[in-house]
Amino acid sequence: MNPQSDHSMPDERQRRRSIYLLPNAFTTANLFSGFYAVVQSMNQHFEVAAIAIFLAMVFDSMDGRVARLTHTQSAFGEQYDSLADMISFGMAPALVMYEWSLQGLGRWGWLAAFVYVVGAALRLARFNANIGKVDKQYFQGLPSPAAAALVAGFVWLSVDNKLSFSDGLIPWVAFGLTIYAGVAMVSNAPFFSGKSFALGRSVPFWVMLLLVAVFVFVSSDPPVVLFALFVLYSLSGWLIWLWRVRRARRLGQRMRGLDTDRNP
Repeated sequence: MNPQSDHSMPDERQRRRSIYLLPNAFTTANLFSGFYAVVQSMNQHFEVAAIAIFLAMVFDSMDGRVARLTHTQSAFGEQYDSLADMISFGMAPALVMYEWSLQGLGRWGWLAAFVYVVGAALRLARFNANIGKVDKQYFQGLPSPAAAALVAGFVWLSVDNKLSFSDGLIPWVAFGLTIYAGVAMVSNAPFFSGKSFALGRSVPFWVMLLLVAVFVFVSSDPPVVLFALFVLYSLSGWLIWLWRVRRARRLGQRMRGLDTDRNP
C-alpha cells in the first residue's frame, strides 16, 4: 500500500468539501444582483433592475475564472453557483419582464414568463448533469446568462429610449422574445462558450487594442450595443448548427460517392 496515496485521498476529500471565500463571494454578489433586480422591478425601477441583471452576469463570469485561477474549485461552489444562477438568470429576468410588460397580456404574459423560468431550470439541470461530458468549447443550448441578457437588454433598451406601449406592439415583442429565450436554453444548438480564453495566457498587443475598442464601443450606448450583441449571440448557435448540418450532408455525399466509385 502506498502511504502517499493514503494521505492524498483525505486531502482530496477535504478539498471537495471545503468552502472557499473568494469565488463564493463573487457568487454571493451574483445572487444579490438578481435579488436586487426583482426588488427594483417591484418598485417599478425597471432600468435599474435590468442593469442589476447585467451586473450579475459580470459576477457570474468572475467566480468560475477566479476559482480556476486560484485552484479553489469545490462541489459546494458548483452547487451554490447553480442556485444563484437560477435566481439571477431564471427567476429575476422573468419577473422583471412580467412586471414591465407581460402583465398586461393576462394569462399569456405569465405563461411566457413561466416558459422562460422552466427553460432556465432545465438548462441549469442539464448543465450540472453533463459536467465533464460535453464539449467545453460550445454550450449545449443558449446559456442562461445570455438568455437573461437578451430579456433584460430589451427592457433596458426600451426604457432608456422611452418606447411607447400605446400601439400594443411592445408587449407582444416582449412575449416572443421571452418565449424564444426560454426555448433556446433547452435546444441542442451549439453556442460558443469562450472557456478556451485563458486569463493567465499571454496575448498579442492587438488583442489588448481590440479589448479597448470593445469597451469604447459598448460605452457609446450600453443598452443598444449590449442588446444588439446578445441578439447576434442568441442567433449564432443556430447558424453554427446549420453549418454543421450542411457539412455533415456534404461529408455523407462524398462518402456515398467514394462507395459508388469503389463498387461500380
